Amino acid sequence: MQQKAVWSTIAMPQLRCWVCKEKIEAHLFQEKGSNDDAGIIKWIINLNAGNMRIQYYPDRITLDYIRVSLNNTGFDADSTKATPDAYNILPPICRRKEDGGGPQKGKPCNIDPKLQ
Repeated sequence: MQQKAVWSTIAMPQLRCWVCKEKIEAHLFQEKGSNDDAGIIKWIINLNAGNMRIQYYPDRITLDYIRVSLNNTGFDADSTKATPDAYNILPPICRRKEDGGGPQKGKPCNIDPKLQ
């Protein structure tokens, strides 16, 4: 019998702009998990808080697997760090604050560009 879906929150301090949000969503749409079985149901990204709520089936995909998957996309997830190769190809705006990433002063990037 299938386990019940659960919600978890993942802190992602780099997740502050629309570009980062679109990169993560493109990755999550195709993520299949270690058994090649899509276990992610849906997610809610909060750009202002720098986190993501994700709903998944724990018998198909684990939270640790999701974190590592996000790391392999170039993003830090909770206490796990992005892989250097993936991080280095991120656009500058999606990099860590200490590396000069994030929104530029006077240029908010947490609003859908189509609505600006």
